[in-house]
Amino acid sequence: MAKPSKRYKAMAEKALGKTLLPLEEAVALLKQFNTTKFDQSVEIHMRLGIDAKQADQLVRGSIVLPHGIGRTLRIVVFAKGNKADEAREAGADVVGDADLAEKIKGGWTDFDVCIASPDMMGIVGPLGRVLGPRGLMPSPRAGTVTPDVGATVKEYKAGKVEFRNDSAGNVHALVGRLSFDAGKLVENLRAFIDRVMNMKPAAVRGQYVKGIAIAATMSPSVRVAA
Repeated sequence: MAKPSKRYKAMAEKALGKTLLPLEEAVALLKQFNTTKFDQSVEIHMRLGIDAKQADQLVRGSIVLPHGIGRTLRIVVFAKGNKADEAREAGADVVGDADLAEKIKGGWTDFDVCIASPDMMGIVGPLGRVLGPRGLMPSPRAGTVTPDVGATVKEYKAGKVEFRNDSAGNVHALVGRLSFDAGKLVENLRAFIDRVMNMKPAAVRGQYVKGIAIAATMSPSVRVAA
């Protein structure tokens, strides 16, 4: 196991361990960790008091963050006819139907989001073995199976983020870059937290949000007061 570098140890001392900070202070502290030569991604991790084994307690959704995520997503769309034209006009990187399915079956997955119009699911369905493990399978619940492919492409290009709880009941998401102005990071984080807070399943009893932490690609986490 690799030993933490002196740089990381110095940051960890500043991270205040289990101390909970107001969101604005947590972001200010995190930005002090901007010591790399590349622009680090910023992530949020929320520990939820849900039973991930119960279907009525799952937390899954999406949100268009106020200031995007700091990078442009590569989007492919399964559509034909007018829907295909809409997707191209909205900025989709690759649009196709059976030909695109064959390309993906061959192992091509060089994209971040896959969107499909409902009439294309007969073609897309068999791709589950390739797309599913990578989190790329279109889904009505995630909003990536939709008749309005043009608007959906625009949302993802603008910084739409998908999220779903893992098997331990945690939710993770990319919320921006460390180079973002502190105010913009705070607004993105607050929007995400509010979104998850408002999705509390009716079946959940007791404390819903048990912990929130933010971190950059190469930084220790900073705990946030909910």
